[in-house]
Amino acid sequence: MSLSHWYKASRALHKLIASVESGEEVIITRTGKAAVKLVMATRPARKSHKDMFGSGIGKLWIAEDAFSPKTDTHLQQLFEGEDPLEISVSRAAQIKKSFFPAGNH
Repeated sequence: MSLSHWYKASRALHKLIASVESGEEVIITRTGKAAVKLVMATRPARKSHKDMFGSGIGKLWIAEDAFSPKTDTHLQQLFEGEDPLEISVSRAAQIKKSFFPAGNH
């Protein structure tokens, strides 16, 4: 155990830190009484690369029909110039007809 007056400690802090790192207990005193005990700070454990890979398992949901031929057709329509809004409007018209027979809306 090493005792050091606070004034001397402030001027030789790097030496006291080295002492603590080597395992020695260091206490800084003020007016003859223990004021501060220097201890090693614990560093948080670093995550390994193993912890990072696969960290998204269970967090991502993919629809069952995401890779179906029907989905491929829809994507092809979107990228080959058909307006998705027009497709939606026509689908909305079909739904409206099914809920509201002619003359009842």
